[in-house]
Amino acid sequence: MKMEKAYIKDIAYYLPEKVVTNEDIVHDFPAWSVDKIASKVGVNKRHIAIAGETATDLAIKAAENLFSRGKVSKENIDYILFCTQSPDYFLPTSACIIQNKLGLRRDIGALDFNLGCSGYVYGLSLAKGLICAGIASNVLLLTGETYNKYLHPKDKGNRTIFGDGASATVISGSGIAEIGQFSLGTDGSGADNLIVKCGGMRCPDKQNNVEFDENGNPVSSDYLYMNGSEIFTFTLDNVPPLIEDVLIRNQMEKDAVDLFVFHQANKYMLDFLRKKIKIASERFYYCLSEYGNTVSNTIPIALRNAIDDKTICNKSHVVIAGFGVGYSWGGTILHFDE
Repeated sequence: MKMEKAYIKDIAYYLPEKVVTNEDIVHDFPAWSVDKIASKVGVNKRHIAIAGETATDLAIKAAENLFSRGKVSKENIDYILFCTQSPDYFLPTSACIIQNKLGLRRDIGALDFNLGCSGYVYGLSLAKGLICAGIASNVLLLTGETYNKYLHPKDKGNRTIFGDGASATVISGSGIAEIGQFSLGTDGSGADNLIVKCGGMRCPDKQNNVEFDENGNPVSSDYLYMNGSEIFTFTLDNVPPLIEDVLIRNQMEKDAVDLFVFHQANKYMLDFLRKKIKIASERFYYCLSEYGNTVSNTIPIALRNAIDDKTICNKSHVVIAGFGVGYSWGGTILHFDE
């Protein structure tokens, strides 16, 4: 049966048990200080997947956490969407493995999609389409990422930023938050500015070509490379128009929004964006000090925390926005009614 609206029914997440603190990073890079990392990046600690622990493993545990909350049962799930850029295998699809390990029904859809920091918003758009088209009734949207497996051990910049984790969200025809209209964007010309070049079919073999830039950070085709200045410029150019377009598409004024939940990239970037868009600090949510930048997981982790600490409450209108690798960006409004 077709539905006119789609809702978030519940959200949960899971973090790996291993924790890397700023003190741990300073031990490896004595030129840094604990206070410098905390003040500039905004991260005090991050959870890291251990060897043999994959994004699929984390996503399964996030889903189990969600089911244990009792808002939805496994038997009612009829579609799995899994957002990851660190899948277990090239094939088979990780979502198929997840279906089996969770013991979900076999008469359901399951697929992976490859997106980074915009992935949660894109996942909501896909799930809403499935619900409103009558293709599914309860979509399990999972995000899972282990970016730390892509980082060179001497990459002090990115090691301060990224954490690993997973989230689970159920989207249905009823729930705690109605999903609004979407604004989405793509610019593949920036692909080389945040990339792991080797390991796919374009460049299957490792190049063993590590060099060090002027800041002492490694640059290699075999590990994650991020051009921080270009990513920063992209973000400042695209996120303010994204927020404006989200408001227009949802016929809302900025002052009517109770909370803005952005992808938790790093504190410096979030502060800059907040001031540029002119959002009051009490209406802007920060949620990265205990988690780091967990890529596609940052928004659902932030939403769960904001619900639990009562920052989000009944009748809250919440703008969410994801942006990053691709380049890719997207946003929508969530109308909470519980």
